[in-house]
Amino acid sequence: MKPIAVIQGAPTSEIQALFRSLVDRWQPAARIVGVIAEDHGLPDRACTAGYLRSLAKADRFQIFQDRGPGAKGCQLWGAGALSASEAVQRDIAAGCDLVVLSKFGALERKGGGLRDAFTAAIEAGIPVLTSVAPAYIEAWGAFAGPLSVVMPLDAEAIDAWWRSVRPAAGLAGSSAARPAQL
Repeated sequence: MKPIAVIQGAPTSEIQALFRSLVDRWQPAARIVGVIAEDHGLPDRACTAGYLRSLAKADRFQIFQDRGPGAKGCQLWGAGALSASEAVQRDIAAGCDLVVLSKFGALERKGGGLRDAFTAAIEAGIPVLTSVAPAYIEAWGAFAGPLSVVMPLDAEAIDAWWRSVRPAAGLAGSSAARPAQL
């Protein structure tokens, strides 16, 4: 099985909710780091981007610029995503079994956002669970396509992927725990 699972075929909010559920279930037996997207909860906003919540420390990183109620369009705030990426990279360096990154999107396509966190996980040989919107699948393919498998939003299928790439117990963070595919 490939070390990166890319979830597609559902709205972002549903994917993030499943990521939260899976992390809650897997975390007692595995060290999981990364970030999951959260809505900003503000009324009358065109922008659906919100925050990235750290799985390791519960820090929240704002990734949108609030242009006020009724504003048209959305302005992502790259500095917030870069801060989240730097935090995830530190968490990867400290050792983990799995990296969950909310998505590969517009910022990552341009070389920013969480891209360095993806790279750190790949270079460390740590499995990654993420999502990629159809608009960015070509950029994803050029970045890490050969290392990934595209999967539907199906908890049982994702569980099977995790069981196939999960490091052996007690080997987290060691080279012996890394998937052979990398």
